[in-house]
Amino acid sequence: MIAAKFAVSLRKFKLLNSISKKNLVNMSSNALSVCDSKNEEETWIFGYGSLVWKADFPFEEQRTGFVKGFCRRFYQNSIDHRGTHDKPGRVVTLIQSKDPDAKVWGMGYRIGSADTQRVLCHLDHREKNGYDRHRVLFYPYPPSDAQTNDPKNILLYVATVDNPSFAGQSDSLEAIAGQILGAAGESGKNPEYVYKLAEAMRQLYPGEEDEHLFELERILRAMDTGDGTGDRSVSGSN
Repeated sequence: MIAAKFAVSLRKFKLLNSISKKNLVNMSSNALSVCDSKNEEETWIFGYGSLVWKADFPFEEQRTGFVKGFCRRFYQNSIDHRGTHDKPGRVVTLIQSKDPDAKVWGMGYRIGSADTQRVLCHLDHREKNGYDRHRVLFYPYPPSDAQTNDPKNILLYVATVDNPSFAGQSDSLEAIAGQILGAAGESGKNPEYVYKLAEAMRQLYPGEEDEHLFELERILRAMDTGDGTGDRSVSGSN
């Protein structure tokens, strides 16, 4: 049963190379692999969205750092945590960057062996709306005298292009902001998600630019009147 499940996930992943020919985003098979964590000596989880500031699971170690070769994008519809079926919000996923050294900054969490399966079951359920579990390399930063600084295998959840809630990459940031503005779900209002992620990136990684995130935040704040409606005529023409 488990082998069949991961075989299906692997087939989905291989499909991405052919999808890219249709001008949809694709993931790098060299950097990203479908993962079964049962044979790992230790388990690390990488958060690049709300897990950056809100880890709702037990962990034994926390490290700032990045993964390489990807971009963080608001290309996934949220029909649970930050939206509904009738009014979906937007949340982040990762797409392949043309630059293999491009960095996505986030937070790494080492899970205790006694908690590993419970935490993964929790996250599998939490990310059930189109996200699959994968393994990449995590680069801890800045260096620490008290912790290991070597790159390490880490698990993350990616909403791939063939999931039903994938929104695509054709919408402008203004259109994405307009969708986010009035959306809310079981985890709260969608604009809050954008603002907290942008603020976390500034506090944790001062001087690092995330153009997509920060420009979306700027446009959204200009639209946001605080009542869930906002001024949708605001333009992000910079």
